[in-house]
Amino acid sequence: MRSRQFTILAGVVIFIVCLYSISHLERRPYLDPITNGGTSPGAAAPIAADKPDTKPAGSSSEESSSYPPETGSSQKKPGMPNLLPPASKPKKASRTSHPMWSLISGAESALEKMKARQSKTLKEAVAEYRKRHGIAPPPHFDKWFAFATANNVQLVDEFDTIHELLTPFWGLKPATIRARAKEALGFGNGLLGLAIRDGNVSHIEGGGEWQRDATVGMLKPFIQYLPNMDLCFNVHDEPRVVVPHEDMVRLVSTAKGKTMAKARANADSPGTLRNAFSARVKGLNSGNRFEESKLTRFNVFAHQPTWTHSRMSCPPESPARALEEEDRRDDVSQYGLGELGFVYNMTALSDICYTPSLSETFGFFDRPNAYNIVHDLFPIFSQSKVSSYADILYPSPWYWYEKVAYDESRDKPWADKIDQLYWRGSTTGGFSRDGGWRRQHRQRFVQKINAADQAKVLKNEAADHDGGEQDWQVKDVARADYKDLFNVYFSHIGQCDEGDCEAQKEFFTIQDRADQQDAWKYKYLVDLDGNAFSGRFYAFLKSRSLVYKQAIFREWHYEWLRPWAHYIPLSLRGDDWLETVRFFGDGALGKNEAERLALQSRDWANKVVRNVDLEAWFFRLLLEYGRVIDDDRETIGFTLE
Repeated sequence: MRSRQFTILAGVVIFIVCLYSISHLERRPYLDPITNGGTSPGAAAPIAADKPDTKPAGSSSEESSSYPPETGSSQKKPGMPNLLPPASKPKKASRTSHPMWSLISGAESALEKMKARQSKTLKEAVAEYRKRHGIAPPPHFDKWFAFATANNVQLVDEFDTIHELLTPFWGLKPATIRARAKEALGFGNGLLGLAIRDGNVSHIEGGGEWQRDATVGMLKPFIQYLPNMDLCFNVHDEPRVVVPHEDMVRLVSTAKGKTMAKARANADSPGTLRNAFSARVKGLNSGNRFEESKLTRFNVFAHQPTWTHSRMSCPPESPARALEEEDRRDDVSQYGLGELGFVYNMTALSDICYTPSLSETFGFFDRPNAYNIVHDLFPIFSQSKVSSYADILYPSPWYWYEKVAYDESRDKPWADKIDQLYWRGSTTGGFSRDGGWRRQHRQRFVQKINAADQAKVLKNEAADHDGGEQDWQVKDVARADYKDLFNVYFSHIGQCDEGDCEAQKEFFTIQDRADQQDAWKYKYLVDLDGNAFSGRFYAFLKSRSLVYKQAIFREWHYEWLRPWAHYIPLSLRGDDWLETVRFFGDGALGKNEAERLALQSRDWANKVVRNVDLEAWFFRLLLEYGRVIDDDRETIGFTLE
């Protein structure tokens, strides 16, 4: 009997030891360096947990190294992942002019042409709509146009994004779209649900109080023109809907080849269209609650890799869908210009299908902080999204509510600003576990900007620098020689397991938290994606500073804010980062150009990202959405007849 008791006791002890060992394996800050992006085949040395987590600003080049200082080990700590060479070279740039000059002048020329071609009358706006989309505008388009013109909306014709977002929904039956909204709201699914009945918000639930208030406030100027419907707003930062490529192709084919074709034919037939939404909508309740659903198609798996899911919407022949890891090489020719890879096509840069390296350099694809995903086409309205996702973009209530406001009284004239690129922020962008922070974009940006390595710049090697023919050549320089141009640091470490938080405090120079209004002291401000869009962009644009932006998350203003005319876009690989800042600080001409661009973007932001602009875009979006979910969508629309 006692023998059996000893056996049982020994078994319990062994079980406890095993459980303890497994739990501590989960907490190790590093696995082998291959898994975590290291370049050495040896094991990574542990980082001392008691190392001070701050160093003084303006530290030496040794302190600004790509690696933290040694802590008794002869081995270096693993650095950021080394990327595969791209599959293509950037588009060739002329050497007789700096690439940034041509990009700026080209963007400004295109902007002026776009502004000049905008419709001045309702008749012109209807004709332009028909020219672009084939079908008639939605019901109450005249009410929308009156609202837009009364509020001096600058770009009354530039809403192609809405058409692109909603085209796949024309491939589903209206009843199916409504049923999916009902299903999503009935299970919760991290949504803010809003019911519109008889021109009023009859019910709203989910989300934070500020988001509910802001959403209702955005609707208030035009809700009387909207049909009865239930709307699903994403309360997470991260997008929610990614549809497999073959399904998306079928949806768009059905939309363009059948349903929209019928709508186009009816628009061409005088007297056929009705300028009103259907009064009775099948499947809608009274609007005082959302009916419970027992099942959900949304899958929840935060803090896990998402690249495989995210790329499923890409074409099979795209780099992101390559079968072999060694073939997953970026096609930088689609968006990079010159040897440094200046961004000449922001649409292509933010298209993840061209850039498989994002799988190991961007936090959302490593371990998003929240991930609640569906692979059928659901009508989920999100504030930003990645290119491969099918969420419906809408103007962010975060901006409308001015969660990050611009205080003009704290701003300074250009001449009084500090001549540096400035950023402060936290390690949002993804959740870090087992050294995953090394694969996340904010950490990569801060590390590379402050690295003590070699960088590339462009220098004019022409004999005559004063008005003669130019000859811009790439030169290797020590990045430390330009360190005074940058003031880019983390002010908070978060969204990480304990070991990874400590590792990042050891690796990075952490500065004190800064007031948002302190940013206006600096000439150059950089806006970086976090878990999704950063939320500071509009405040930056309204300031007297020049804005730089690195982003792959797309927002509603995609057509209205233009790279190189309103902000300086930054590549993902980073060969251009130093030169885009050095260019404006090199001589009086560059400095004058920087100030001119800063004031130009400020003036434009005060015209196109006002609250009333967000409302005008939202108004147009919901008229279009109201039509696509109407059972009579092929026979309703606005005409001048």
